[in-house]
Amino acid sequence: KNCISFSDAENVEQLYECPICGLTCTDIRILEEHVDLHLEEHSFPEGGSSGDLELAQQLQSEEDKQQRLEEEKREKEEFKKLQRQYGLDSSGGYKKQFLNNMEREVNRGRMQPFEYHKRKADMMECLAFGIDDGKTKTSGKRAFQQGSLQFKNFCVSVIALIPSIPKIQSMIEDAWKEGFDPHGASHFNNRLCGSKAWIGACEIYSLLTSLRIKCQIIDFHKPTGPTGTHPRLFEWILRYYSTDNEGAAKVVCTSRPPIYLQHQGQHHNVLICHSRTIVGIEEKKNKALCLLLFDPGCPSQEMQKLLKLSSDGTSLKLLRKFMGSLKEKQYQIVAVDGILTLEEKTARCLASQVLTSEKIP
Repeated sequence: KNCISFSDAENVEQLYECPICGLTCTDIRILEEHVDLHLEEHSFPEGGSSGDLELAQQLQSEEDKQQRLEEEKREKEEFKKLQRQYGLDSSGGYKKQFLNNMEREVNRGRMQPFEYHKRKADMMECLAFGIDDGKTKTSGKRAFQQGSLQFKNFCVSVIALIPSIPKIQSMIEDAWKEGFDPHGASHFNNRLCGSKAWIGACEIYSLLTSLRIKCQIIDFHKPTGPTGTHPRLFEWILRYYSTDNEGAAKVVCTSRPPIYLQHQGQHHNVLICHSRTIVGIEEKKNKALCLLLFDPGCPSQEMQKLLKLSSDGTSLKLLRKFMGSLKEKQYQIVAVDGILTLEEKTARCLASQVLTSEKIP
């Protein structure tokens, strides 16, 4: 007889058989890994799990979709910011903005109610006549136009009557109706009146040309000096104001009209346009040039300091812009240079349909 003792039974190894291929294993953990391999081979017929692949693709698709939705949301928010910034959101025009600003001043105690009603009546009179006679401007700006500036080595131009904002909007619309700059008109949906939309060099060109005022847009499209400065812009403006000045007077009042200056900038991460008015240029003894310009962003309280002109001209620091102050990548100016004949006006109207600016290299 073949007998197996108890001690011999302890030496017999436990065997585990694979239910799929019949392979025998002596370790249960090894068998589990072996069976898992069978299952993986069944699920991955070509070396990869189609189920997991589909899940990964689905997750990626959902992530891409979410990113697109977030991007679209950001674009819509930025577009609304641009609409508000450029006055294209139908949130009210000049009159509403003017009244809202005054109401805030009354609520803050900075303006008396009687002053509010007086200025409101003045504004309505201004709008009725279409002439900005100073009632809606800061007193500093008006005083500068009417006063006498005794200062060394600068040229300055002075104008008397200025159309009101609604009147300018209406005149630009009239220019569009004549056929000027249809591309620019479509950007504003052919409508400016009653809005607070920002206008630029092309709109100023169309307006002036429609009035038979000879002008040109000049594009200083890149810096021409060290540290991003624009010396050629300053040199061009000096020549502009010096054309009819052959004398050596320290203070020259020129008949040349002001120059419209525009550049782009950022405000709260939104691209906006800044428009300012160059009224003169100053040349120092060392030949350094300094623009004299009005900035609509300057607070009225600061502009009123021009009423107290000092003998050394220190109050003019609000108007001075040295070369290092103008370091945007690109500047555009609109400069006036005479009167157009009817034929020249018609030719420029046709040309404005493919309007291009002259670029200073």
